[in-house]
Amino acid sequence: MRPLPSLLGAAVLVALPAAAPAAADDDSPSSFQIKDSRIAESSGLAASRAHPGVYWTHNDSSDGPYVYAVDSRTGKTVARIAMRGIGSPRDVEAVSVGPDGNVYVGDIGDNLGGQWSHVWIYRFPEPKKLRDMSVKATQFTVQYQGGPRNAEAMMVHPKTGKVYIASKSEEDGGLYQGPDTLSPSGVNVFRRIAPIDMEVTDGAFAPDGSRLVLRGYFSAAEYRWRGGKPQELDEEPGLPLQRQGEAVTFSPDGGTLMYGTEGRYSRVSAEALDGELLPDATAKEQRKDGGGKGGSHAGSEEKDSGLTLTKAALTFAGAMVLFLGARRLFRRR
Repeated sequence: MRPLPSLLGAAVLVALPAAAPAAADDDSPSSFQIKDSRIAESSGLAASRAHPGVYWTHNDSSDGPYVYAVDSRTGKTVARIAMRGIGSPRDVEAVSVGPDGNVYVGDIGDNLGGQWSHVWIYRFPEPKKLRDMSVKATQFTVQYQGGPRNAEAMMVHPKTGKVYIASKSEEDGGLYQGPDTLSPSGVNVFRRIAPIDMEVTDGAFAPDGSRLVLRGYFSAAEYRWRGGKPQELDEEPGLPLQRQGEAVTFSPDGGTLMYGTEGRYSRVSAEALDGELLPDATAKEQRKDGGGKGGSHAGSEEKDSGLTLTKAALTFAGAMVLFLGARRLFRRR
């Protein structure tokens, strides 16, 4: 995974003092800190279907064939799964849990800008009991319609089981759909079904399949999922300021987005959803219960805490990029 450009990082750091104290996010019962020092580059996040409160994550690059189960109530790793029978992963960037009870791992990164002739997806059954173990994984070879792509987001639809990949390119980004059933023999061709106008670092479907969220470093977008296609919503989900935001998933009840970032002892931040951003099943349940806005775990006050990446902060950050770049150019002269 390439690091953030230095000038842009500097601009964001300058913008940080305008935000409210971090305690507002830290106090959320859904936010948690990953306490395992082995997880230094958390690049994907997925809520477990079999174990409430547990989230699957992994490192990218050359960590090896490992996936970690982290208990959000303690931040501690409760299992490290070693996938066997898959060879050596190149650049693992995404994880998702399918309706079939399997964990899907996307070895789909391509830092050479789309030079790999193929990438891989791995699949293994979600363990019934969580402990350190090795499991037999199935390996699927993937190619894209139109040639190689760099990608960091892989999502399994929770109802149909179809696998989707969002490429990362800002100029020619797209959403790609895999075959109805992945085949462990031969090549699985993923076909482009929609353009995506952002640099995507991760994505996830809502538990009921009615929403798709995609995130980048400094923006996020949510889509209504209808007829197997994304329809972008007018509202944008809140996005916390993070060091290098590379992961996102829905909470099991669908009312909260969980955002992860790279870095040792990194924080997973919760953002409550409301309005049209709420998945259909979640909104229906809240109406039945007479509940208020947002998810059941994260209060809507998080959106007012100042930690959400607002348009003002983005504008200020952009101005700082131009200012610092101009000053550096002037000094060189």
